[in-house]
Amino acid sequence: MSPQNEATPMTTASDLKPIPWKLHLSVLAVAIAFPFVFPSSFMVNFGVLALFYAFIGQSWNISGGFAGQLSFGHVAFFGVGAYASTIAQMRLGVSPWLGLPIAALAGALVGGVIAVLSFRAGLKGSYFALITLAFAEVLRIISNSIGITGGGLGLLIPMNIGAQNLQFAERSGFYFLILVLAAGSVALAEWLRRSRFGAQLAAIRENEDSAKALGINVFAEKVKVMLISGAIGGLGGCFFAQYFLYIDPLIAFGTDKSIEMLLVAMIGGAGTVYGPLVGSVLLALVSDVTRTLTQIQGLSLVLYGALLVVIIAFLPNGLIDLFSRRRGGKPGSRK
Repeated sequence: MSPQNEATPMTTASDLKPIPWKLHLSVLAVAIAFPFVFPSSFMVNFGVLALFYAFIGQSWNISGGFAGQLSFGHVAFFGVGAYASTIAQMRLGVSPWLGLPIAALAGALVGGVIAVLSFRAGLKGSYFALITLAFAEVLRIISNSIGITGGGLGLLIPMNIGAQNLQFAERSGFYFLILVLAAGSVALAEWLRRSRFGAQLAAIRENEDSAKALGINVFAEKVKVMLISGAIGGLGGCFFAQYFLYIDPLIAFGTDKSIEMLLVAMIGGAGTVYGPLVGSVLLALVSDVTRTLTQIQGLSLVLYGALLVVIIAFLPNGLIDLFSRRRGGKPGSRK
């Protein structure tokens, strides 16, 4: 089977079925109440990480799930956003709040460059996935070699507690910031399900040749979705840098982040609105449990891989498909 014809998620008639607003509001209400119901630092940190994984997972989901442009190097957007915002703050004295749009622009720029170069060359399927991985590795090597990034030592952001510095005395401040970002990404995914642009992406995902025959400018639409995906990844990098106050080339461009982005979307349900959120909660649970119960390095990734194999074998449309069946929906319904 040629790379351009590799299997991608199938579209069903229920793809266009709107998600009830009551469900959106219920999910939002639960998310808002979480740090008040579970105010401990441990639980709020769990919530922050779950929403963070959901947010960066949505970055992969928008290009990989909705448009079928599978990537192994989405961490390129994450790392560029982390470094762009941190360098602007530490070297140029820019407000960390302004680092958020800077990170989004940097991620979008890298996404656009990768998209134009790859799609102009006609790269699809596994070839595109590998070229994104190569770009991420090149960026890691560059960041490890130049002075402005701190080289292999990385950049340590000085602690200066204050909301104006994007540093909160309580973890709940970070929780609500990432909640806003995650909610925005869910709203974007829901818009894609309903919009003409989203319908064009679905057509491209299923069969590019047929999409071209329908008059869709495949190249332009794929570049657009990579710009959006890159911007979300860049924002995730900025948030990560401010939350942990440190980045280095391995953290910013490590393949583990790309794996996590892909896993939360695939396990939860690629091409769905809430798939990354569902997958991220499971990923955060596995991560916390393995870190608490054992010190074996890499065990969490082994468990992620095992979960992915189980999901692909029994729930190829992700955990969202299981919830849809319980609610009486058709298998394969994208929520």
